[in-house]
Amino acid sequence: MQKDIRASFNQSFSQEKYQYFLADLNKATQDSIEFRVAETPVFVPKSLKDKLISTCESIIDVIAQDDFKAKTDKAIPAHQNVPNENKHTSFLAIDFAVCQNEQGDFVPQLIELQGFPSLFGFQYLLSETFQKHYQLPENYDFMFNSFDRKAYIEEFYQLIVGDSTPENVIILEIYPEKQKTRVDFEVTEKLIGVKAVCLTKIIKEGKKLFYLNEGVKTPIDRIYNRLIFDDLTNFPDLKTDFNLTDDVEVEWIGHPNWFFRISKYTMPFLKNPYIPSCKFLSDYDGEFPENLSEYVLKPLFSFAGTGVKINIDKSDLASIPDPENYILQKKVKYEPVIQTTDGSSVKCEIRMLYIWKKDEARPILLSNLARLSRGEMIGVRFNKDFDWVGGSVCFMER
Repeated sequence: MQKDIRASFNQSFSQEKYQYFLADLNKATQDSIEFRVAETPVFVPKSLKDKLISTCESIIDVIAQDDFKAKTDKAIPAHQNVPNENKHTSFLAIDFAVCQNEQGDFVPQLIELQGFPSLFGFQYLLSETFQKHYQLPENYDFMFNSFDRKAYIEEFYQLIVGDSTPENVIILEIYPEKQKTRVDFEVTEKLIGVKAVCLTKIIKEGKKLFYLNEGVKTPIDRIYNRLIFDDLTNFPDLKTDFNLTDDVEVEWIGHPNWFFRISKYTMPFLKNPYIPSCKFLSDYDGEFPENLSEYVLKPLFSFAGTGVKINIDKSDLASIPDPENYILQKKVKYEPVIQTTDGSSVKCEIRMLYIWKKDEARPILLSNLARLSRGEMIGVRFNKDFDWVGGSVCFMER
């Protein structure tokens, strides 16, 4: 997005350099990284960075209100309501498409948001590896709030481990060794000493939880939660000592309820020039917009892009039996803004990554994630067999 920086990076780029970069990145995991890592970082000018941050702050203004929980109680399915919910989320991930306005300026448009963690460990490693293998501008950084790498780890450690000890804190997943994001678990363990543990390995005794740490039964004080209910539907016959909805004596870092509260369900409550118009389908009372080609239909309780309809008509909407479980959102036009070495351009989505420490009034912006795309939709399965697409990181102008 910065023409001079982009031109300089592309001129120095080579496939050989990219393969060395990938080989170095893969040293962090026992097996190779399964998702595609893009050839380039994203260079974000200060003007776009400021718009991203100010829009995020307007979203946080809504989430931090005293009545936010009351507004979002219906977001949590009754059979998936987890006890001992904390005061606020521990994580906030806010996704924006990079677009252009009529004046040709780069502007963000909100796509989605989550009260759920993202790849905090992997993004730390990815940014470091880009800096190691490429000549990047000095006045650009992937971190915020004047953090350096030591402060980044300290902030992350304090959130996840806090006043406990790493061996009494776990990353909770289902079969973590099989997850495409397992590299993030491995990097996280190296950074803060917390191990990934499968739900099937948790031992429950009364309200206490334990796991075997190098063969030693070890109490669990805190759970850094990376498991969502939707993933468990893939294992209908799973037998475990511990169910997520059990009332147990642990502190959730990323309580499961916040995954539902801060989600597509939150979108209709948000107003900002960089947030597309969005309403619950039930709020239309059958009087749908005439220009439906400008809207996208999203189910509230499906994830990773499943169930999203881009091309809709009034009959589609009228036939939905539970309109309260859908949102109708104004479409966003991703602009291909990142030039590749062959002269084509790719689209970009930026995720702003916040952590929210216990009893703090507001979250802290810590890092970011970027995804590059040539397909109609952002995401790995929509961009198979392309180059200059995949996961990346933004370096933003200070």
